[in-house]
Amino acid sequence: MSEVTLAEGIHWVGVVDWNIRDFHGYITRRGTTYNAYLIQDEKTALVDTVKHTFADELLQKICTLTDPAKIDYIIINHVEMDHSSSLPMIAKYAKNATIVASQRGKDAIIEHYGPDFRIQVVKTGDELKLGKRTLRFIEAPMLHWPDSMFTYVVEDKILMPNDAFGQHLATSERFDDEVDEHVLMEEAKTYYANILMPLAQLITRKLEEVTQMGIPIAMIAPSHGIIWRSDPTKIIKAYAAWSAGAAKNKIVIVYDTMWGSTDKMARAIAEGAASEGAEVKVLKLRASDLTEAMTEILDAKAVLVGSPTLNNGMFPTISAFLTYAAGLKPKGKLWSFFGSYGWGGGALKSMMEMAQKTGFQVNDTSIEVKYVPDKEDLKRCFELGQQITVKIKA
Repeated sequence: MSEVTLAEGIHWVGVVDWNIRDFHGYITRRGTTYNAYLIQDEKTALVDTVKHTFADELLQKICTLTDPAKIDYIIINHVEMDHSSSLPMIAKYAKNATIVASQRGKDAIIEHYGPDFRIQVVKTGDELKLGKRTLRFIEAPMLHWPDSMFTYVVEDKILMPNDAFGQHLATSERFDDEVDEHVLMEEAKTYYANILMPLAQLITRKLEEVTQMGIPIAMIAPSHGIIWRSDPTKIIKAYAAWSAGAAKNKIVIVYDTMWGSTDKMARAIAEGAASEGAEVKVLKLRASDLTEAMTEILDAKAVLVGSPTLNNGMFPTISAFLTYAAGLKPKGKLWSFFGSYGWGGGALKSMMEMAQKTGFQVNDTSIEVKYVPDKEDLKRCFELGQQITVKIKA
């Protein structure tokens, strides 16, 4: 891959992972990148590393620009292993380098890789002079690990926020003005929904903090995906809206079915919701996946979940979905439940108990059908879709 320059003396030295399709349970249909950045001045700094399986490629890219032995600092914004697991190898070549991290980052580096590193601890507002350039650090605990921090290149107004503002997107292009904007925002939304959604309040506060600090941002260079250079405010505004819970009159119906009964109910609910003007997304889980479901839920106002009863409980795919959703904690959604059973029920009760335990707002109407829904049952399903739509519009 040809040399990628963010600004004079600042280069992307990351790698593209074209083939990854599962990122700790997050389905990455378009692959990902592990971004690292080399800043060359009177002193040289490497900002983040890459997943260890690509350490040789990272080293080769660095070697095209400088002798790794000349690296003075290795900035570790976040110790999760997709960003830090090449550190031991790179440190062997950059023998004189000082590792720079937050206090919790230092602790995590030692726990992951041992104590044999020279580590400089930084906190919000601390600066590191490289020569003409200054690096300023901003702690960002729980965005999305306790150790997380941002690195800001003051003179070039480049923010390197590690996992914030990223996307899992493998391309031969590196900048936002070189790729399809729809694809880029779709992947940014998916990334937020499946990684950062439970941190909404922290993100809102961090955005406010950075605004109050008066930091001008000309470029955002995250740790995954595309670099935002044409209009970095676009993704900042999107994060502000998502974190504030901005939603449409949209209903997401997530379900699974054994012999088609729950499927018929889902379709009738969807028709009822659409008849009242709601935007409706219907996702059968064995034809879709948890990643897509949570992405659609991000900007929805209501979620309806349907399951057949199996062994007196939820269908396994629905149980997995509710467990995944509970961890991501979507806020401000109205939840409702429906299902079918044969000789004995249980799925509806299990779903509602799990939702209530999680703290979801549960609608007071639910529907359970024995065996196959008849015309009256489907009418009730249609009316449930109408009722939910009226509620979210109000």
